[in-house]
Amino acid sequence: MITASPEHVTTTPNATMTGLAAPSRGSSELSTWQVDMPAGATGPEHSVSREQVWTLTAGSLEVTFEGRTEKVAAGQTMVLPADAARRIHATETFRAHVAMRADGVVSVPGEEEPRILPWAR
Repeated sequence: MITASPEHVTTTPNATMTGLAAPSRGSSELSTWQVDMPAGATGPEHSVSREQVWTLTAGSLEVTFEGRTEKVAAGQTMVLPADAARRIHATETFRAHVAMRADGVVSVPGEEEPRILPWAR
């Protein structure tokens, strides 16, 4: 049984991620976390080395990837392929649950080293 706790929360200028399942909390292969993003916030363009599955439980967002922009609303799930450049914009405050293989890393244009996702480890 895993219970969310303050030490598994990461806040960035654009969103708050609450780590749920991860290798550091008992999962051997997968990581899951909750993303809360306020209306109007936009994350940086980035790509992730592993496929991600996002299920929106509240609000809505726009995701731009592979040359198109899609709107995702509460109750919908989007699958973002590995290594596809994407940008997330909160058209309204949203909450999403995300699942990914635990070894995924993020690459941001202009940065030499990939970023490790602390909430997913």
